[in-house]
Amino acid sequence: MAKARGDYSEILVNRRLISPDQVEEAKGLAGATGVKLQDALIKLNYVTAKDIISAIAEFHNMAFVELTDTQIPASVIEMVPESVARENAVIPLSHENNALQIVISNPEDIETLDKLRFILNKDIQPVLSDREQIQEAINRHYGQSESESVDSMLAEFTDTQIDFTETEQTRNAANDEGENAAPVVKLCNLIIQEAVKLRASDIHIEPFADRVRIRYRIDGILTERDTPPRRLLAPMLSRLKIMSSIDISEKRRPQDGRIKLALGGNHYDLRVSLLPTVHGQSAVMRILDRGNIQVSIKDLGFHEDDYRRFQSIIKRPNGIFLVTGPTGSGKTTTLYAALNELNRPDRKIITAEDPVEYYLPGINQVEVKHNIGLDFARIIRAMLRQAPNIILVGEIRDKETAEIAVQASLTGHLVFSTLHTNDAPSAITRLGDIGVPPFLIASSVIAIMAQRLVRVICPKCKESYMPPESEIVAARITPEQLKTAQFARGKGCKNCNNTGYRGRRGIFEMLAMNSKLREMTFQREPTQTIRKVARQTGMRTLLDDGVYKALKGLTTLDEVMSICHHDSVSGH
Repeated sequence: MAKARGDYSEILVNRRLISPDQVEEAKGLAGATGVKLQDALIKLNYVTAKDIISAIAEFHNMAFVELTDTQIPASVIEMVPESVARENAVIPLSHENNALQIVISNPEDIETLDKLRFILNKDIQPVLSDREQIQEAINRHYGQSESESVDSMLAEFTDTQIDFTETEQTRNAANDEGENAAPVVKLCNLIIQEAVKLRASDIHIEPFADRVRIRYRIDGILTERDTPPRRLLAPMLSRLKIMSSIDISEKRRPQDGRIKLALGGNHYDLRVSLLPTVHGQSAVMRILDRGNIQVSIKDLGFHEDDYRRFQSIIKRPNGIFLVTGPTGSGKTTTLYAALNELNRPDRKIITAEDPVEYYLPGINQVEVKHNIGLDFARIIRAMLRQAPNIILVGEIRDKETAEIAVQASLTGHLVFSTLHTNDAPSAITRLGDIGVPPFLIASSVIAIMAQRLVRVICPKCKESYMPPESEIVAARITPEQLKTAQFARGKGCKNCNNTGYRGRRGIFEMLAMNSKLREMTFQREPTQTIRKVARQTGMRTLLDDGVYKALKGLTTLDEVMSICHHDSVSGH
């Protein structure tokens, strides 16, 4: 240990992982930026954290352990209290002959080892691993959250039977995030942390006569997590209202607010909605991860020709591009991906949204405020005086909004908007129903894209699989397609909460307008006829795109068939 610090780099050179010149370069970077040598090596992409820890272990004559897939027996875990493990970033590995193997990340931290020997009253043998792996192993073996799990917190409430009433004390506790924070404050923070960790898109807190149900929506599917006692409803809602700057005393009207949070280095916006129900206020928190909006068009999951078509459409100087689909089908993400692509210093982009979900740097965003008469139509009229190149209208709901959007597109603006229809061709009929004259629809709309989200098979437990004959027939898969099919499904594992799916991708139906379709729009042709002609001119339906992704082994046929209605196959 008397060697100069950083000598483990010689071991990396001896292992032929890096060259002496690369070591010198990393030392130069470390000196210039004030970071550790190991961080400099990782930043330069010369070696991985695992390579470095392994070399440091050898340098200090210590064993190196890979914790990712290691399952530590519960009897060993019980020897080190959770608070000790988290506070010192250590985890016990095994216990033999009265010696306890403890995994640490810094071999030079003698002080921590001495402290552990004193606390645990055991002979301690240190072994080395990466700090992130240790942290992940602690969460896996002790519980989900950084401090404690929601379950243990609820158990604490049930045991103590404290009667929580809305008092000034609870309000003051709102700003106390530390160890001494009120239990309800802790519970609300834990619920949000756990939801973020499980990749939930929303948290539902629903009151019933004798209990409160908490559900998370993960990959579009609601899963029940916890059932706190009924008496916790009022303090939990008060806490959430304080966090989102909502009036605590109002309990009879619907309320809305926002919470801004930083968790694990990521920034989240939570859109809070409260609705009075028979048994009290029900709360839904929509989790908006600011990282999600940096999605590039490539990551949306387009088929090659749809990708090319999408790129050419959004580069057009004027016209209307409509994205259709039900709530939660990823329309906003798609439009934001397009805006990100177009967001350059030489373009002025203005959006009218209800409400503004994500804040986009470099884009002028306006929020609809119905209480002062600031609706879509009024915002679009005002924004046209600001000389924009590109306009995003959150949703076309009425004739007035539709007509102004059409006029904007005809006067040299590129207009993006959403519409609630089942598929792309029916959006043309929908605009007609709203009251837009057919000649205006025909001359302004450049493309319509319908989309849905399908769950993606979990990569960790993916296996080959042949769907039942009935599904293959229902999906209208041809014998030629079957020859090259790579059907798969997820068995279910820890990584996907035993669902077999992890994450979602879009399936798309892109209708690009051409002279034939414009003529049919002008003639008020029925949706079925428009769909048939659109398919003949290259439109792939939602079902076609879903089946293509199932054949490629991205998702399952079952998932596609549950998302795409069979009426979308009409015109096959």
